[in-house]
Amino acid sequence: MSAHHPIHPADPALLHVTGPQLTELIIELRTEGREFGLLWPSAHSGETSLSGRRLVNFGNVPASTLINLLALLREYKRNRDGGHHRCSDS
Repeated sequence: MSAHHPIHPADPALLHVTGPQLTELIIELRTEGREFGLLWPSAHSGETSLSGRRLVNFGNVPASTLINLLALLREYKRNRDGGHHRCSDS
């Protein structure tokens, strides 16, 4: 998972994501995102859509949204904590 290469909602790999796996990702999002005000206390693993993809119930978004958001948070924290800052061309 990479913030530079987001997962598309129709990615076939998402067909194999289980409800318990999504629950673990939601817990991680709550933990990692708290610092940024990302709380979603009512988020939970949702139903399976007609196309067979799992949804996350915080507005019935595709699981890819959850995974991509976690990737962005992880990359931000890694860069912040590791001191890897991009230099701007000024």
